[in-house]
Amino acid sequence: MTITPTTSDDELLRRMRAGEAQAFAALYRRHQGPLYRFALLRCGSPDTAADTVQEAFMGLLSGRLAFDPLRGSLPNFLFGVVRLLILKHEAPRRRESPLPEADDDAPALCCDDACPLTRVLADEAAEDVRRALARLAPHYRDAVILYEMHDLSYGEIATICAVDIGTVRSRLSRGRAALAKFLRTHALDAN
Repeated sequence: MTITPTTSDDELLRRMRAGEAQAFAALYRRHQGPLYRFALLRCGSPDTAADTVQEAFMGLLSGRLAFDPLRGSLPNFLFGVVRLLILKHEAPRRRESPLPEADDDAPALCCDDACPLTRVLADEAAEDVRRALARLAPHYRDAVILYEMHDLSYGEIATICAVDIGTVRSRLSRGRAALAKFLRTHALDAN
């Protein structure tokens, strides 16, 4: 049986558990990009983002992480795992110091074939957003990134973050307000 772009995650997961390496590779290709972008925006470090995504997939492959398709979708499960791994990684730093500024070597969030000036302005705007996101409290950052950049529903975010929907709405509202304030302050400082 061949793997196609329409092969479901559940089918790929079943085939992966049966030892089919191509099924794991297909799952990885399908979900690695969004998970990495979330992790990068969440923690600001390309290395940490790559490590947490790899750890999530290795947990899935080894069976250490027990995904149950009756409890939700695989992407939401993986977002939750990556989020928890980042929280675990950040725990020692939270006790020692505030969140660092975004990594200047982080890859741009978007890239197109526009003129060089347009690309530079887009890169500067993306960097401003990355820095503003890094200043948000982690629980606000999770809600904003998952909702605004990954188009997840309140219910999906509630499941990933293990909170109720009202808390997601509150965190999203407060996170957006804080993000807007940071961006306005930065814009005023730049003028």
